[in-house]
Amino acid sequence: MWDSLLTDFQTALGNIGNMFLYDPKAPMLFSSGFFWTLFLLFLPIYALLKKSRTKMIVFVVAFSLYFYYKSSGLFFLMLIATSFVDWSISKMMARTQSRSARLSLMWFSIILSLSILGYFKYANFFLWNWNMMVEGNFQPLDIILPVGISFYTFQSISYVVDVYKRRLEPTKRWIDYLFFLSFFPALVAGPIVRADYFLPQLEKNEVPSAENIWGGLWLVIVGVIKKAVIADYIAQYNDLIFNDPSLYTGVQTLMGVLGYTMQIYCDFSGYSDMAIGLALIMGFKLGLNFDSPYQSRNLTEFWRRWHISLSSWLRDYVYIPLGGNRKGTFRTYLNNFLTMLIGGLWHGAAWKFVFWGAMHGVGLAIHKACKPILAKIPDNWLTIFLSWAITFVYVSLLWVFFRAASFEDSVLIIKNIFVDFQWNQFPQFFQARMVWCVMMLVLIVMHFVPQKWADAAGLLFVKAPWVLKLVVFVAAVQLVVEFMSEEVAPFIYFQF
Repeated sequence: MWDSLLTDFQTALGNIGNMFLYDPKAPMLFSSGFFWTLFLLFLPIYALLKKSRTKMIVFVVAFSLYFYYKSSGLFFLMLIATSFVDWSISKMMARTQSRSARLSLMWFSIILSLSILGYFKYANFFLWNWNMMVEGNFQPLDIILPVGISFYTFQSISYVVDVYKRRLEPTKRWIDYLFFLSFFPALVAGPIVRADYFLPQLEKNEVPSAENIWGGLWLVIVGVIKKAVIADYIAQYNDLIFNDPSLYTGVQTLMGVLGYTMQIYCDFSGYSDMAIGLALIMGFKLGLNFDSPYQSRNLTEFWRRWHISLSSWLRDYVYIPLGGNRKGTFRTYLNNFLTMLIGGLWHGAAWKFVFWGAMHGVGLAIHKACKPILAKIPDNWLTIFLSWAITFVYVSLLWVFFRAASFEDSVLIIKNIFVDFQWNQFPQFFQARMVWCVMMLVLIVMHFVPQKWADAAGLLFVKAPWVLKLVVFVAAVQLVVEFMSEEVAPFIYFQF
């Protein structure tokens, strides 16, 4: 009996210990129970150390690095090395008066960062294309993409560029910069945080107010519902369509495309809500990352509302350095196109992402070219609806290339919609997918709720008595339990 109990105890200890080790099949996610258990243990210690800035920084950095270890294994060492190299270069740039020397240091840092990103993310893509040209026998390299490398690489580049341009003073201590680069709420899938926005907050080290704490919790609840309830549930049907598009009719395919359009929004904006909420609970602001993008009436507006931290980064560090709109009409269109092409390639090492970015670039150029004509058209309900519908359809069809397994599958999916479409199949679809349809309808309606209503709901939660807050929290947990899939689904943007 005692031997059996001892064996069970040792097994239990072993299983608990394994939970704290990196598992490539189960990276740590905000929507996992293990993360929230750790975060609840993290918070009281963080609160105790908050008044001592150095102790707080060391503790958060340690937690962030462990979080990244649980997400990407030993690649957390590469994050530490990247932060030290870029911080050292920024200090040298700050001490150097020669503009050419500072420029050389900046480009050395950028090229080093992009080389690391290029190896992990694009090596197989370029080798595959080279072998296609020379008709070689391509064997892909065994490369694992570190989670979040695209996000923290862009943060690092913007920091170095801002130091070079004297917009920003480098941090006095390396650990302060490491805190900024490894800050766990934004580490693996953004938002892409700017140093000139974040570091002054770290310097002030303000204690979060009750409004910030409860407001952050509200954002976390909203984010969890978006991701774990809505996105993961509607994804189950969307995946069927995209995994084998040849098996489905035009109506079924259309609903799958609309489903993915809403899924990717809920998945990514849900992650952003959780990241922003967690940071707010800790006393830090990350900024808005999504602003009801599917309300947009043109592509320019869409990119001001979708993944705001990325689109603003591309504007400031790619589009404007290329010349922006200062070099004439043709260069403006070309710069827009090249910026979106880079944005597409940032999302993934495949021609479908290049095409996706290129077509957004073409759409932006067409919109800018048509502005003089559009300005003469009166704003009424019909033109507002048509401009919204054209934008939404264009964005939704391009999401097909973003999601499909290949360019050929993308073409097949779009062809199915326009060739094999029969209106009389809708009633049958609604009967077969009643819950899915209701969830999609609710989601679409909620997306078009005025922002002031959403803000008012958050304010009501902040001001509500603790009993009502508890009811909302328990209801959210119950929703997650009811709709959650067997396994915690990773966030879509983890692959970028």
